[in-house]
Amino acid sequence: MTRPTKQEEGGSKLAAADDNKMASTIDRLGTDELVNIFEYLPPEDIMRTRLNKKMRDAAKKTFVPMTDFVVDSVIKYDAMAAMTTALPHLQQIGISYLHEEGHKYSDGDDPYERLAANTADLTTHDIQLLSNFKWLRSLDICYRPLNGRFPFLFNFTLLHKLNTSGCCYLNWDLESLAGLPQLKELFCTGNESLTGNINSLRVLKDTLAMVDISDCPHVAGNFMDLADFPHLKCVDLSCTAVTGDIRDIGKQSFQTLELLLLPSGVYGGTGYEFQRISDAPDVVMAVYSIHKQRPSLLKDWYGKLSKDSPDWYDGEDDF
Repeated sequence: MTRPTKQEEGGSKLAAADDNKMASTIDRLGTDELVNIFEYLPPEDIMRTRLNKKMRDAAKKTFVPMTDFVVDSVIKYDAMAAMTTALPHLQQIGISYLHEEGHKYSDGDDPYERLAANTADLTTHDIQLLSNFKWLRSLDICYRPLNGRFPFLFNFTLLHKLNTSGCCYLNWDLESLAGLPQLKELFCTGNESLTGNINSLRVLKDTLAMVDISDCPHVAGNFMDLADFPHLKCVDLSCTAVTGDIRDIGKQSFQTLELLLLPSGVYGGTGYEFQRISDAPDVVMAVYSIHKQRPSLLKDWYGKLSKDSPDWYDGEDDF
């Protein structure tokens, strides 16, 4: 075995001295100073640096910065479980499909029975652990990981952003949003089990800025119920059961809005079907009037003649 050279021995001693110096510096730091340092680190790094009681206490007091942490494996689920007590002030988390075969999140109330039966033999992981993170500001639950009702998801009183896109088995109603009084951004496109009336959003009138409820066929109401929201920038209600009439949009309506996507069930909505060709001029004039004042509001609008129309003929039907 080759003995280390004097130069190598000297390098090792210097490294050890540096480590001791660093450890001594950390030991002199108070809990509040450690908290200030941890507030610049992602949650995984904070968990790794909890080397002693002082560091563990500092971690518990730290408001973890807004950083992507997505639970998409059993290992990350176990990490989340540890964070419920180690990092209770976590502010952002994502819940996605567990990649390992044979694992799933626990079912909620009133789950879809066929899916519940087909996954009954899988190892279950309690998703209600999320309720321990009382300081959440951003919650993303995507790609169909949950089955049933989970009332605790709507008890995060500090939440600013909720994304449940693609969760077709997540069973909930828009009325549940009353439990999220500070919500600013709502994304729930493709929630086939979502029900309710967009009038329920009025409890969030003073906070909502982004609303995407597209491809939610059981959501109804009149889109004009959102017309006086003071902070709305984007509303996507396409492919819903929402109704209304674009001729009701006045100069005081949707004053901060930059984009409005409406379903075909709205008179003059995107993809609106004319019953007669003679109906087209009135609708097109209404759309043109809005477009002239606010060009981006009804982006990519089009209408078409209904195939049930007595005026129907073979050929192009888009206007």
